[in-house]
Amino acid sequence: MPGEFYPLTPAGILEAALSLSAFVMLLVLGSLVLPGSVRTGAEREDGSRQQYKLNGLLLFALVTGAAMAGQWSGLLSLAGIARRLPALAVAANGLAFAVSFGLFLTRRNRRGRGLSGFFYGADHNPVWLGLDLKMFSYRPSLIGLGLINLSLAALQAERYGSLSVRMGLYQAFYFLYVANYFQFEYGMLFTWDVLAERFGWMLVWGDYVLVPFFYSVPGWYLVDNRERLSPAALAGTLTLYIAGFCLFRGANQQKHRFKENPNARIWGGPARSIEGRLLISGFWGIGRKLNYTGELSMYWAWTLLCGLHSVIPYLLPLWLTCFLPHRAWRDEKRCRAKYGALWDDYCARARFRMIPFLY
Repeated sequence: MPGEFYPLTPAGILEAALSLSAFVMLLVLGSLVLPGSVRTGAEREDGSRQQYKLNGLLLFALVTGAAMAGQWSGLLSLAGIARRLPALAVAANGLAFAVSFGLFLTRRNRRGRGLSGFFYGADHNPVWLGLDLKMFSYRPSLIGLGLINLSLAALQAERYGSLSVRMGLYQAFYFLYVANYFQFEYGMLFTWDVLAERFGWMLVWGDYVLVPFFYSVPGWYLVDNRERLSPAALAGTLTLYIAGFCLFRGANQQKHRFKENPNARIWGGPARSIEGRLLISGFWGIGRKLNYTGELSMYWAWTLLCGLHSVIPYLLPLWLTCFLPHRAWRDEKRCRAKYGALWDDYCARARFRMIPFLY
């Protein structure tokens, strides 16, 4: 883990809070003014449908490009972000609590009272300046994660004069993962998270604290890891990542295409379904949550680049290995309640949940 963190002082925390607030407001401004395709979201409980301007990929490219240009030109030092991580983490926690209290105090759904209303949220899709705050919060979350990862690469280059193969692969893996999220941003409009989860402290803290600071932990351990990566290890991590990426994105893309057009072609043939509601073509005819399996594979791939010197960088994939199967189980409970006998029919056809022939 990199040392040389700046001391955690009140002045440092104030500076971090101002910087973080400016970063979030810059993303708000970019989300409002940058061009992007306009998509209509799914129908809400009150029958309304929100319009979304999807310019996240352009925003991600501009912020990342500006950060890298600033680093190469000497106008800024990305390594400074890494050295300020403790203060930034404190500031991010403060921001998450402030936003959560704001959401709680301005909630439209008066049933969301007490600790539960604060923790889980009261409203599903609060809007500010025309922005769905739940959808918007993925932007500071993932773009912030990208900047932290870049800062760790800059710190390694500053210390050793170059990037290791491990760090280079880690950066490439994460860049593709985040860029692909924004490329597929329209698919998020029909996910359970956006449609049904209420937006309170749990999701706010996850976006502004958990993802940027916890998901970047493997990168901390790669700063000083200059060990040679064997050809076998290189091939293994590449294979695991590529397979996971294809499974994760392929499954999600197939489901979204089916939702948009039940007659879409999947794997060269017309989509097959149960009464036009449950897809049984492609990956969804093999397993019910293979998209989670693909996502887990990617997390394990870039964490394995850290080697076996410490268990700490493995806390994230270990946690997700417990969390995602539990989430798959919760998803299936909701699906069984929604589809009834159709879900039992689907489970009989797609017998495996996450790992064919095992689970």
